Amino acid sequence: MQTLALITLIILVQYGYFTFRAGMARGKHIAAPAMSGDERFERALRVQLNTLEQMAITIPGMWICGTYFNTQAGVLLGSAFVVGRAIYSLSYMREPKSRTIGFIIGFFANVALIICSLIGVVGKLI
Repeated sequence: MQTLALITLIILVQYGYFTFRAGMARGKHIAAPAMSGDERFERALRVQLNTLEQMAITIPGMWICGTYFNTQAGVLLGSAFVVGRAIYSLSYMREPKSRTIGFIIGFFANVALIICSLIGVVGKLI
């Protein structure tokens, strides 16, 4: 369980970094209260928001998977999500059209977390 907690903390630190970067880009390129107009800020904001959207699946899925299916599977898939988000972020900040690989890694990690969680929970019910 400590490894699940560690991966959760890494996800939160990564998200905190994305939030900080979006805030810095906004302060540098956009005058409040505007939320659009500069591509660098919009890219940073999109990375932050997309990561937040995905975390709503990743974190509970990782804990359910780790608790009811297999701890190592939860850790591995949570780690894949972190790597996917890092690739997504680096790619998106350079060239928005190149973000696909990072997105796919994170997306399939989430799909696998949901499937493993369902198998684990349903298996305990039967």
